Amino acid sequence: MTATTLTSGVAHDELVATVALLQSSTLVKTHLGALIENVGSAVELLRDSFAQTAAAAGQPELFEPIPEAVQSAAANEVASWSEYAYHASTVLDCSYPDMLRTIFNRPPLLFTEGDASVLNTVGVAIVGTRKASTLGIRRATKLARELGERKLTIVSGLAAGIDSAAHRAALDVGARTIAVVGTGLTKVYPKENTLLAREIVAKGGALVSQFLPRTAPHSGNFPMRNITMSGLSVITVVVEASNTSGARMQARVALEHGRSVFLLQSLVEQHTWAREMVDVGVRGMRARVLRDVEELTRNLNPSFAPRAFAIA
Repeated sequence: MTATTLTSGVAHDELVATVALLQSSTLVKTHLGALIENVGSAVELLRDSFAQTAAAAGQPELFEPIPEAVQSAAANEVASWSEYAYHASTVLDCSYPDMLRTIFNRPPLLFTEGDASVLNTVGVAIVGTRKASTLGIRRATKLARELGERKLTIVSGLAAGIDSAAHRAALDVGARTIAVVGTGLTKVYPKENTLLAREIVAKGGALVSQFLPRTAPHSGNFPMRNITMSGLSVITVVVEASNTSGARMQARVALEHGRSVFLLQSLVEQHTWAREMVDVGVRGMRARVLRDVEELTRNLNPSFAPRAFAIA
């Protein structure tokens, strides 16, 4: 199958074209979702028509044509998904989460296992280090419980430490939770969280990935995962995070997205980066020190909660 045999606007063909674009090395992955949406068709982008149009207007071509071998591999990849019970949506689909459409670096493709409607509820991301302290685990658990009892959806990354504590606490109070993972959905990382992942799905939550189903864990995936987690959440709360933590990166990205970010007082007192995020901020947005859950819920920004959104 080549780009000439794909039809613009046909869901399957748009899916194949999106995968081909993702698997090519000619486009920046974090810009691809917005580019496809701006063009209006992954098929048209794959045909290089957008690059030709730009060139005709006296602008340089955006990327080189993608080899037919990549396009054929993409078609085979999509055909292999019939064995999975995942829902795949491109940025062009009406099922693509509205919250993700509000961020400039939205993923072009999203896989969901479980109840996809939970992606259209008001989510609060609770994130932090994998090597969490006992006190950090206790704080994450208390926060997730209190937010879950208020019928908010708890979003985290299924990692060890703070993430696991947040998911577990949400489940324990009957709240729904979303795990945004840095692998394909056929993989669970860490493996110790396999049962937790299954329970999240069984109890009305969802596992979410922007990576092809058989994608193994890779360090480069997790920053992209944090971008998506921020996009799905109205607020990001960081419990514990080192200077190199993905949670720190998510706090920065969330501010760039125009989201509210809360940092625990203990984090601000311990790390210079956290204090600077409160005092200086990022692009005009500042993080806040979290003192109580009521303060957080008062700051749920209605502008990031489209009418389709609901409390879980």
